[in-house]
Amino acid sequence: MQRAADKPLDVSEIHPRPNLHLLRRTAELQDKQFLLRGTSSHRRASLALFLSGFATFSLLYCVQPLMPIFAADFAVSPAASSLSLSLSTGFLAFAIFCAAAVSESFGRRSLMFVSLLGASLCTIACALVPSWHALLVIRALEGLLLGGVPAVAMAYLSEEIEPRGLGASMGLYIAGNAFGGMAGRVVTGMLAEFSSWRIALGSLGVLGLAAAIGFVLLLPASRNFAPSKVFDARFHLRAWVGHISNPALPLLFAISFLAMGSFVTVYNYIGFRLVQPPYNLNQTELGLIFAAYLFGIAASWIAGLLGDRIGHFIVLPAGIAIAAAGVAVTLSSALPLVVLGIVLLTSGFFIAHSVASALVGRLALATKGHASALYLLSYYIGSSVAGSVGGYFWGADRWNGVVAFTLSLLAIGMIAALAAAMLAKRRRRS
Repeated sequence: MQRAADKPLDVSEIHPRPNLHLLRRTAELQDKQFLLRGTSSHRRASLALFLSGFATFSLLYCVQPLMPIFAADFAVSPAASSLSLSLSTGFLAFAIFCAAAVSESFGRRSLMFVSLLGASLCTIACALVPSWHALLVIRALEGLLLGGVPAVAMAYLSEEIEPRGLGASMGLYIAGNAFGGMAGRVVTGMLAEFSSWRIALGSLGVLGLAAAIGFVLLLPASRNFAPSKVFDARFHLRAWVGHISNPALPLLFAISFLAMGSFVTVYNYIGFRLVQPPYNLNQTELGLIFAAYLFGIAASWIAGLLGDRIGHFIVLPAGIAIAAAGVAVTLSSALPLVVLGIVLLTSGFFIAHSVASALVGRLALATKGHASALYLLSYYIGSSVAGSVGGYFWGADRWNGVVAFTLSLLAIGMIAALAAAMLAKRRRRS
């Protein structure tokens, strides 16, 4: 028997509708002009959104391998050095919440381009500022600007890509996120080793400018979305409340918070562990550890295909389990096993994130930008809050404390994933 996840929309698994509604929904889908796989427009859109993901995550996470340097140069604690990232992700979370509403009036492509351009200039400015507090202010502003990209990009995909191929397209977009996260960390680590952290950040800013220009030249205009001329606050409030009322979406939002929080916590503090004895890694070697993101790129794409084929609620808990296994493996004192643990964590996280992102796009019947905003609001709040709180666990019990904290987050995430799967099964039988 064919699985329900193979259908263009598996909304009926969670939120049943009368047959009349489903027929009307099918007719609406047929009227839309989707980007079909294999066409030049689809390839351009895929490349453009890959560039947007690359730029967003390279600019956002380029400071992560520099945290030990910041702690030394500015005489701040490891927990304080994490603010260079946590402030950006915290303000980004707030901006994402507003970005969906703004994009309804401003347009998808324009908002994403302005956001990428401004964030790139902020990264260049960070390379020039003289003080720690000035750097934090600019990083906070950069987070606000970057908020115009992720939720809007997910909404664009959900609106413009044929539903049957949404999982694979979302996986490719998140692969761009993974590649950007890796490049930002590896490039800044290497440049900081051979020159300085200021040159590293300036170079990443220039690279972000190039990606922003490529993005706006490649992305096709929206076919299934028209900006609203009137801002209606009640409309946006109803949209957000409607998504929260959906039985499955809040569970996906919780998974977003917990999975991202555990992932960022490990990446924030693994550098502090590996620059100390017995490892004594330099910045280049530490940066190369982040090449584990290559596995996240492959995992995102594969997870998207598997979710479309065998069911998203099967792949989702599998990703969380792989991530948890990776965190546990990092308890080993052997460097190869620590690296293996990071690879497993990265792969598992991107599997879970890719599938959960696709589920949000599929389960949100309307105002997909608002649903994506709520998902990413949870995602970046998890990064900001857990990423900084993890510093206190590092201070209390070093790496053992970090592992205990992140495994607790992933355990709750697994419960949420299984609950969502059970709810889907129950709804399908009723």
